[in-house]
Amino acid sequence: MTTVLLVRHGLTRMTGPVLAGWTPELHLDDRGAKQAADVAARLAALPLAAIVTSPLERCVDTAAAILGERDLSLDVDDRLGECRYGDWTGQSLKVLAKDPLWKVVQAHPSAVTFPGGESLREVQGRAVAAVREWNERLGPEATWVACSHGDVIKAVVADALGLHLDLFQRIQADPCSVTVIRYTELRPFVVRLNDVGGGVADLMPAKRKGRRKASSDAAVGGGSGAS
Repeated sequence: MTTVLLVRHGLTRMTGPVLAGWTPELHLDDRGAKQAADVAARLAALPLAAIVTSPLERCVDTAAAILGERDLSLDVDDRLGECRYGDWTGQSLKVLAKDPLWKVVQAHPSAVTFPGGESLREVQGRAVAAVREWNERLGPEATWVACSHGDVIKAVVADALGLHLDLFQRIQADPCSVTVIRYTELRPFVVRLNDVGGGVADLMPAKRKGRRKASSDAAVGGGSGAS
């Protein structure tokens, strides 16, 4: 069985507040460089058959850290590149959240084609094809890294889980997380999902602003509210 490690790139100055898309010359910032070094250290013991990356600089930077001193070269595959968000590229997420299309992206992504860009169906199709073709090329005993982007990784995971694309927003892929899928002749197996290692600090409940509510109220709707 072929094992693929899907690694999202590390943080950049645009990660979070802005939809970066295919913005050129966007490299990792200091935080992202540290994340990349940390994930490289975590994966150092693994014998990798290949490291394949999106052509965008933030992914190439992350993949280069994982490469380190390995006797490999980086392989670039455009099909692992970020969704082409078209007119949305470079815009603030707060602004985009007011666009009627935003709700469709969240609830019915298979229906979305970004203005001047591509559809999420196309993104999933090209990314899954890339993973499966590299699996075939590298062989059933191979373990390899695919360095890509959040929506791309989520789309590949949805396919591996047999989920409709409309459910892919339920999957999370944080910066420099590792998601592991093993592909067999029978079916894919998702072995790890959004693994960032370390402790449990990211699982701590968010601090409430203002006066603390009564414990009885706190028990209602205990979710984080994150989508």
